[in-house]
Amino acid sequence: MDRMIYLAMSGAKALSQRQEALTNNLANASTSGFRADMMTFRSVPVRAEGTATTRVFNLEATAGFSVQPGPVSTTGRSLDAAIRGQGWFVVQTPDGNEALTRNGNFHIGADGTLQTANGLPVVGDGGPITLPPNAEVLFGADGTITARQGNQPPLQVGKLKLANPEPNTLAKGADGMVRITGGDPPTDDPAVRIADGALEGSNVNVVESMVGMIALARQFEMQMKLLSNAEQNEQRAAQLLSLKG
Repeated sequence: MDRMIYLAMSGAKALSQRQEALTNNLANASTSGFRADMMTFRSVPVRAEGTATTRVFNLEATAGFSVQPGPVSTTGRSLDAAIRGQGWFVVQTPDGNEALTRNGNFHIGADGTLQTANGLPVVGDGGPITLPPNAEVLFGADGTITARQGNQPPLQVGKLKLANPEPNTLAKGADGMVRITGGDPPTDDPAVRIADGALEGSNVNVVESMVGMIALARQFEMQMKLLSNAEQNEQRAAQLLSLKG
């Protein structure tokens, strides 16, 4: 009886965790540059001091994220940029380290630095990029940044640091930023190209995620039925024992 209850509870917990991950993907279906999380189950033995390992439980683990490019839409905004094919923009996190993002929705901060939508400085070939005030900013296909003030000729003020590390060396953190495992800083890849005046959308497959949510709801209901059956079986067994007594 205890095994039946344990299996049902373990399955219900794992399904609940997977539902949270799918919910997060759906919530970011319209977030520029978002990469959908991929989930998997793994079996973990239950260990207790002085006892043998006789039980395992299912644990939901993030197996990584989808590297498939999202749809690119033209915005016409000069501070928008999208990676063509594989590659990443490099940004500076609050701890001073570098991280990767596909979200090219850039803004100019109060101090004149080029920033992401959530205020992280965008890294160039010499660190964070500072732009002249009241300048028209243009991105080149190789990431070069040109600024033009009034009727003056355009002036190159920097270059975006564009990286393209191997996908199997990347991991997504709790803050949604992608980093190279081991803490190594990303290196610039001159082969990465961008499109100016465009944004890459999320690569979340909404239909597939919704179907997955429905399937999870049915599986969770089945686990609840197992718990209910276990309770009924226990009550019937108690009745039989009372009759024999």
